[in-house]
Amino acid sequence: MKKFICILLVVCTAVLAAAASACKKDSRAAVSRYDIVATYDEESRTLSGTVELDYYNNTDNELSDLKFNLYGNAFRENAKYKPVSETYENKAYYGGKSYGGMEIANVEGCAGWNVGGEDENVLTVNLTEAVYPDQRATVKISYTLTLAKVNHRTGVAEKSVNLGNFYPILCAYSKEGFIECPYYSCGDPFVSDCADYRVTLDYPAAYTAATSGKLVTETETDGRKKCEYSLKNARDFAIALSDKFQTVTETVDGVAVSYYYLSDNNPQVSLAAACDSLKYFSKTFGAYKYPNLSVVQTGFTYGGMEYPALTMIADGLDSDNHIYTIVHETAHQWWYAMVGSNQLTDGWQDEGLAEYSTVMFFESNTGYGFTRTGLITTATAAYRAFFSVYGQLNGDVDTTMNRNLSEYTGDFEYVNVTYNKGMIMFDMLRNTIGDEKFVSCLAAYFKQFNGKIASAEDLTGCFLKCGTDLEGFFSSFIDGKILI
Repeated sequence: MKKFICILLVVCTAVLAAAASACKKDSRAAVSRYDIVATYDEESRTLSGTVELDYYNNTDNELSDLKFNLYGNAFRENAKYKPVSETYENKAYYGGKSYGGMEIANVEGCAGWNVGGEDENVLTVNLTEAVYPDQRATVKISYTLTLAKVNHRTGVAEKSVNLGNFYPILCAYSKEGFIECPYYSCGDPFVSDCADYRVTLDYPAAYTAATSGKLVTETETDGRKKCEYSLKNARDFAIALSDKFQTVTETVDGVAVSYYYLSDNNPQVSLAAACDSLKYFSKTFGAYKYPNLSVVQTGFTYGGMEYPALTMIADGLDSDNHIYTIVHETAHQWWYAMVGSNQLTDGWQDEGLAEYSTVMFFESNTGYGFTRTGLITTATAAYRAFFSVYGQLNGDVDTTMNRNLSEYTGDFEYVNVTYNKGMIMFDMLRNTIGDEKFVSCLAAYFKQFNGKIASAEDLTGCFLKCGTDLEGFFSSFIDGKILI
């Protein structure tokens, strides 16, 4: 009997160990995976290929459909929402009006599919079988993206090709269901969950590719390159191509930081700004989790744009704004890429925090010539000017911060409410609770929501836990009650 019990114990132990091992394996595998294969044709300005999504259902619900945002469709001729506001149209469309679009050719592994949404911006895929929580489903989408000639996130710029939001991407899932993202011209109308990526890109050999991913393989045949990249636990994936890129690279704490530039008299200074800010934010908030960071000077209408492990920096900036933008976009690796938020409804959550993180960096790195006092003073003056102008024009000014991008009257209002007011709010908060608590709360916020989508309440909740009554403070700013 003792021998049997011993054998039974051994067997049970082995079974439990195997089960524990399986649980660990499932935990590591509990993420969706994209396998993207795409070919860029320079002459037709098209990117064509397939997106195979191995979807992992990490929701609490049984799902019969999957929904994908088709951001590329914002550039078609008859789009309901223009991807560029009238204020910036002439600057963006450098050769006159130009159009593009994203055409879905087929979806494999499903019962049916259709393109709809508010602005032909959503692909709905009907699954052959419902996928339950913790189960997987695979679909394969064939598509062609036609690029407009435009200095924007997605398009053929004057000296480069920008491939941000270049593929059908699964809509993030919330309590209300999949979040469909119309492409509003002000702000960043993107919300997505983290996933693992394998991207294979075929492109002309004359081009240099800057990407979010780490290069795995590269071959060159008949004047074309085929490169495979990988990226783990990322919110999305971006690429920039140019036959004019020059590159400088430095390794910081094991991270390969590469600066791709078109024209820069001091590329080492630009690279240093990226490296120094990466090091500062890692030390202050928490470690950067990707193996590489591509900082890309490219044709872009606005100052810059963030993607996981890749930032776009407009090639028309003066030297001060160029350096400032590099630091701001690097800050977005923490507040957007690693800690996500709903940019459709709470643009201040990542923009205001990225702006103030930039202030913190320059305050600690005085050699760049920016000061905390100077930056806060400038933001306050700009916000007050906005408030005065809008008050004179409209008689009333909406300064609420928790509103949909569709509710902003334009870029001027959006920038002042999300960037400037957000920066002012975080500076006042820091003055209220002190440096140590302020930094500690942000580090706790980063640790808790790294790889997730945090709500505005999640962010403010991290500060409420610091032991100070701040509910009135946040509501006064977010609800538009405070006068600055």
